[in-house]
Amino acid sequence: MNRALKTEIESLRTMTVGQLRRKHLELFGEESRSNHKEFLIKRLAWRMQAVAEGGLSERARRRAMEIANDADIRIRAPKNVFAGEPLPQLTHAAVVSVDPAGDPRLPMTGASISRDYRGRRISVEVRENGFEYDGKIYKSLSSIAREVTGTKWNGFLFFGLVPPREAAGA
Repeated sequence: MNRALKTEIESLRTMTVGQLRRKHLELFGEESRSNHKEFLIKRLAWRMQAVAEGGLSERARRRAMEIANDADIRIRAPKNVFAGEPLPQLTHAAVVSVDPAGDPRLPMTGASISRDYRGRRISVEVRENGFEYDGKIYKSLSSIAREVTGTKWNGFLFFGLVPPREAAGA
């Protein structure tokens, strides 16, 4: 790393959060959702180095996408995982895949989303034109959740596709 880049990265520590957010907009072309100073400093330093030194090779990018598409991502850890108690049976799971064209919360077309609700297994297939449940196509997960429960639900929340931080605010 050259001296000028190192000096510029070190100067990030003296900036305010507002200045860091403006720098983020400049470097990434989008607003930062974070107001955490340390996070912003690390993210900006990484980006500045990537721009100066070159980012990932195309081969490394493709490999990362392959790994991301193959990974089954657990949305939430079991509540008793650190208490030393036996793990409960899995009640619902979501397989999340990377699809840059679609909503990042949704699995790719052809995937299945499942959840147990009141002793019944609810399975939904992701289709190009919506979601298939019980032989019918629905436009949204919320409409399926409403059909199953009889009450208004956020579909992403019902099927466990919302990260825990977002779910806490819902």
